[in-house]
Amino acid sequence: MSGIRLIVGLGNPGPEYEKTRHNAGFWLVDELCWQFKGNWRSEGKFHGDVARIQIEGQDVWLLKPMTYMNLSGQAVLALAHFYKILPDEILVVHDELDLAPGVARFKQGGGHGGHNGLKDIAARLSSPAFWRLRLGIGHPGDKKEVANFVLKKPRAEEQQALDEAVLASLRELPRAVSGKMAEAMKALHTEAK
Repeated sequence: MSGIRLIVGLGNPGPEYEKTRHNAGFWLVDELCWQFKGNWRSEGKFHGDVARIQIEGQDVWLLKPMTYMNLSGQAVLALAHFYKILPDEILVVHDELDLAPGVARFKQGGGHGGHNGLKDIAARLSSPAFWRLRLGIGHPGDKKEVANFVLKKPRAEEQQALDEAVLASLRELPRAVSGKMAEAMKALHTEAK
């Protein structure tokens, strides 16, 4: 497998969304950027905030689309096309309703599970073959409550679990970047909860 060259954190721009469950992807890439001493800059041609860092001696682009969740693919396509990054070299970090808070899972391809950010990315790339890092946020229990749930702040214990999942995921990203996704998956998926 080739390594990861682009890590996209999904979320919505603006202070009103900053601490909401839907911004879990932003949380991870912000921490990653900080850990690897990157600097965010706004890039209009990429419709988002962009940083370049080095992991395991490899250049890795970080992207936070500023298009709002439902149009995330616009930013991903623009950057991937410009730097000739293939779908299987992209890791999209997003909130996941089907996983409990504190659970993180890598996955390649598959459906969007109702996640509009993933849906738009797959449509614009003309491929669902990109990698995902699914950060569990839990489910409100009622499908009608999902939109409201993802746009609210997690409870304190959920936030702590999410923070731990972000840190566990960050420990495995160097393996993913260097093309050792099977090892990264095994380590992350078997980590004690």
